[in-house]
Amino acid sequence: MAQRLAAEMFGTFWLVFGGCGSAVFAATVQSDDGVLLGIGFLGVALAFGLTVLTGVYAFGTVSGGHFNPAVTLGAAIARRVEWKALPGYWAVQVIGGLLILVIARGREGFESTGNMAANGYGDHSPTGYSMWAVLITEVVLTAVFLFVILGATEDRAPKGFAGLAIGLTLTLIHLISIPISNTSVNPARSTGVAFFNGDGAPGQLWLFWVAPLAGAAIAGVVYPLLFGTRERLAERPVREEALDIGQRRSPRPD
Repeated sequence: MAQRLAAEMFGTFWLVFGGCGSAVFAATVQSDDGVLLGIGFLGVALAFGLTVLTGVYAFGTVSGGHFNPAVTLGAAIARRVEWKALPGYWAVQVIGGLLILVIARGREGFESTGNMAANGYGDHSPTGYSMWAVLITEVVLTAVFLFVILGATEDRAPKGFAGLAIGLTLTLIHLISIPISNTSVNPARSTGVAFFNGDGAPGQLWLFWVAPLAGAAIAGVVYPLLFGTRERLAERPVREEALDIGQRRSPRPD
């Protein structure tokens, strides 16, 4: 368990540092002659996707590669991880998300208030979306994210491609919702920057816990109901196919 928790903490740090860091350090950068060199929304979306993709391949075999309290909750409900692991996972995920400010303050004149890629709604949404619009968006996108994770990590899924599917899904999620909420779908990511950002973000943080956890819980309940349990998906078709093949190959009596 100690190794699993260390993997979750480092993986969450990598997710927040790579994703939020790209937004803080690289989203809007201008050269001395005024040329825009920043990576913009597309670059930030790719950064989030790449961090989770690389993190899953690096640490997934140790801890499952959650890096997100919502993913851990959905996995526990779907019986992919034991419930007793949830408190420890949540604790180290939040801790791992708190380390970005150390780097940001290394630039002279940097002001963290309002500049830490915090999530928000209303006046704190990048383009002014309401609380209900942000709430619905975060619930739906987190549920979709968990559906992909649960499907990509099934025993029947092609081996070795889960990280790719998960990373690309998170990229698409950010392309959709950066203008709406600055994209959370991850309470640890939101917590890691909210209090450093200030400017109303701490007061709105509740939504970016409630909505992702609700979306993850929906997926954790619905996925097994729609597609069966892990054992039914992974074992029953294989057993039945083996029986069919065995019957076809058995010599017929004269």
